[in-house]
Amino acid sequence: MTRKVEAKNIRVSYKEMEALSDISFTLESRKIVGLIGRNGAGKTSLLSILAAYRKATSGEITIDGEPIFENEKAVAQVTFVHQTDYKDEYDTVIQFFELAERYRPGFDRKYAEQLAEIFQLPTNKPLRKLSTGMQSAFNVTIGLANKTPITIFDEAYQGMDAPARELFYKEILEEQARNPRLFILSTHLVSEMEYLFDEVLIIHKGKLIVQEEMDSLLQKGFSVTGAMEDVEEVASALNVLSEKQLGGTKSVMVYGELTAETEADVKRKGLEIGNVSLQDLFIQLTKEGN
Repeated sequence: MTRKVEAKNIRVSYKEMEALSDISFTLESRKIVGLIGRNGAGKTSLLSILAAYRKATSGEITIDGEPIFENEKAVAQVTFVHQTDYKDEYDTVIQFFELAERYRPGFDRKYAEQLAEIFQLPTNKPLRKLSTGMQSAFNVTIGLANKTPITIFDEAYQGMDAPARELFYKEILEEQARNPRLFILSTHLVSEMEYLFDEVLIIHKGKLIVQEEMDSLLQKGFSVTGAMEDVEEVASALNVLSEKQLGGTKSVMVYGELTAETEADVKRKGLEIGNVSLQDLFIQLTKEGN
């Protein structure tokens, strides 16, 4: 069940504001992809195009070579889960499961009921009367149980408390092992979720600035710490994102390939190379002025 998603020169503009600018990427199935960016970066605009909720101003998104917009066959491959206002929804959780089972071919009713137990969802309550956290748990339950080849969660879990989110993350990994598909998780909880990601897309001011396999991305980010003069000498040839100094000791965060020559120079000077988290990289790559 190969599902390849391709975005080609996606641009979205609202009147005089450009929300997305010339974004292109390819995503393969059987991966958990993290889509991260600051508020207003354009994440939801991009995902709404991927789910065919709206049409790009220019460019297109295809699934296995077929344009998704107004394409019923392609749209059926995608589940888009986002924060939803249920104030006018009188159906209970169990009634919604019944509707989903009737109208969504891939919906797994048994799995949905198992998830409802895991998240302690009150299935006989109308959706409108559920707490914000329970509504979020309902959203992720539907997303997981739909079992479409492409499943998108756009901050859909932000109303859940920390223990419920941990249950969700655990379920994502277990479901990916049982029924591999393309998961796309848009989040601002970077440090909490980075262990889930196989691949990362970073959007900044409407532009795609990073698309990397997670392991590769973390190898490109590192710190160099030691005597100030030695660190500055090494850092002069590197792409330094940030720096800290305490007395005669300095530490710099670097983004780029660590060449064998640079690594040898660092060791020769007695400097320390350290790891950098995805969150730290994200903060520095999208800081004001970039």
